[in-house]
Amino acid sequence: MTDPICVLGIETSCDETAAAVLRRAPDGTVSILAETVRSQIDEHAPYGGVVPEIAARAHAEIADEIVSQTLQKSGVGLADLDAIAATSGPGLIGGVMVGMMTGKAMALAADKPFVPINHLEGHALSPRLADPCPFPYLLLLVSGGHCQFIAVAGLGDYRRLGSTIDDAAGEAFDKLAKTLGIGFPGGPAVERLASDGDAKRFALPRPLLNRPGLDMSFAGLKTAAARVVEAESLDIRGQADLCASFQAAIAECLAEKSRRALIEFQDGQGGDTRLVVAGGVAANQTIRAALNDVAEAADASLIAPPLRHCTDNAAMIALAGAERLAAGLVDDAGLTFAARPRWPLDEARAQADPAYGGGKRGAKA
Repeated sequence: MTDPICVLGIETSCDETAAAVLRRAPDGTVSILAETVRSQIDEHAPYGGVVPEIAARAHAEIADEIVSQTLQKSGVGLADLDAIAATSGPGLIGGVMVGMMTGKAMALAADKPFVPINHLEGHALSPRLADPCPFPYLLLLVSGGHCQFIAVAGLGDYRRLGSTIDDAAGEAFDKLAKTLGIGFPGGPAVERLASDGDAKRFALPRPLLNRPGLDMSFAGLKTAAARVVEAESLDIRGQADLCASFQAAIAECLAEKSRRALIEFQDGQGGDTRLVVAGGVAANQTIRAALNDVAEAADASLIAPPLRHCTDNAAMIALAGAERLAAGLVDDAGLTFAARPRWPLDEARAQADPAYGGGKRGAKA
């Protein structure tokens, strides 16, 4: 398409109800006209984690209001949109269905294309919201539910290089925070305490670090930290030291695996190399610093979205919809798309070689 593209994006895959209106120019530059994110932290904080049923109800109660507010702030009416995009998986299926059905209803009412978006593709493209980030690049997607290396060759062209075989890094952060009782969401709570801690006090494991390959594991680290809590009566200093030691272990694992991933990705690549880190854990400054050191040593550039676009947001969903529309990858089938609780970026690899789990709903990774 040679004209600017204006897309409404809706995101409801976990515990944020979000909407955004984005305009993409023909040269690929992006303007976010308005965005709104309504967090459910208060609803889930008493439980120390996200409760799917509560999340789905909260999305259903407020999704239409969030969309309406965002459209009003943007100054764009339904008739001015070129498409409506919504996260259609993976995620908590109740929440995914709320956002997807809201988007479908609006698309039908306005006679606009509906674009079902893979939430992970939104994260994969999120650095392009703020800065030029041409294909190809190496993506480290690290969040509460996902941790994997993806070679991003182009829009819709993704190859999984490695993945966690059990827990994601963000899930491990959340579990430690819940065990210590220091608040929700867990990642920021652990990072705050870790800033005053001694990262060398507790000798925590670095799972799979001494094994070849790019697969990762954080379940053993999570268990080791829980055993420290059981064995010792930790005061606030002890909690800070444990958080710092835990954060350092995750940072070291991600950094070393990123170093190996860059070597594999750079093999046969010409020109500049970009290491993109996206997802909620990408907001952690210790992890960002470790990855930046790795990138500099490999003569690569570390690219990360602005902090507000590391966590779940609708701007990245709108961008994915706009890029797909610009590339001619949108058709009428969007309105019949069924919500997917599992939706790997590299579907072929996930089916042939799932990192973990299969089941009736398909491969998890």
